[in-house]
Amino acid sequence: MRYLLLLLSITATTLFAKQYTNCTFQNEHHSDVCKQVVKHGVSYDYANRFLLSYFKTQKFDEISWKYLKPKYIKYHKQNEKKANNVLVSHVPKMVENLKKHQEAYHYAETKYGVNKEIIAAILLKETKLGKIQPTHDAFIVFNTIVTRLPNPKTPREKWLLKMGKTNMAKIIEYCYKDNIQPEECNLPSSYAGAVGIPQFMPNSFIYAQSYKNTIPDLTNMDDAIVSVAKFLHKKAGFDTPIDWEKMRDIPTIEQEWYQYEFDYKNTSFVYEKNTKTGAPYRCFTKNKPQLDYLKGYMKKVMRYNNSSNYAIGVIRLAHDAALLLRK
Repeated sequence: MRYLLLLLSITATTLFAKQYTNCTFQNEHHSDVCKQVVKHGVSYDYANRFLLSYFKTQKFDEISWKYLKPKYIKYHKQNEKKANNVLVSHVPKMVENLKKHQEAYHYAETKYGVNKEIIAAILLKETKLGKIQPTHDAFIVFNTIVTRLPNPKTPREKWLLKMGKTNMAKIIEYCYKDNIQPEECNLPSSYAGAVGIPQFMPNSFIYAQSYKNTIPDLTNMDDAIVSVAKFLHKKAGFDTPIDWEKMRDIPTIEQEWYQYEFDYKNTSFVYEKNTKTGAPYRCFTKNKPQLDYLKGYMKKVMRYNNSSNYAIGVIRLAHDAALLLRK
């Protein structure tokens, strides 16, 4: 009996002390993620423990998977338009937020050249200025995508798989750097895996910046403000604030765009073809030089979210907030 107990003790000790030295998994996509994070400095042991964790790779988010399917794209577009119309009534709350956090907004606008109203509009659209609370776990969202797409066939499936693996890797790297154990690496997110008040995808954490502290906290309003400005500045080349005097007819243009989108299929506010697939679009601003100024800033906002409805909604909200601030 003593021998058996001793043997069990030795076996348990050996198991707990096991050190991983490679990235071999049954799921080849997990192997790819492991190799990617190890290449960026994560230890084999940490990467393996993370990807072998029941709580991280054996739990799946079926709600997230449902809403990421192609048949819901049309629903997302319609919902975006409805959200824009509803959020116009929230502009006074935007102005309150702009005044309450005016120091952070001023810092962000001055340092990065992004209108404070644009920043506030994005935060309103993303989480209603932090009021919407996340109900998903980012890593589980992306692992669900990767697990459900073992052999992607369509361009969208291939894009989803690549996006899922990239974001899984970024989360592992983020938690390893902060010395967070795999089971404790929980990032509350949207169904799409976006994190914090500004809804950053993990592969965009590089743009996160704190207003006054060393470590940015995307659940902190001031940090969210500065992070959005940095994102638009670095990724979209947004370095000169919009002159609102050149955008006086935004509400009218917004409604004309919605009608245009209703009348035609495969439309875009600014592009003549899909930048990923090359498929042609009906471009709303084509041959309309009077909209060139707006078109330039639409492209910048679409680097944050590539939806035309999202971008025009942001600019409309920002435009209305700018007018209200002048009163």
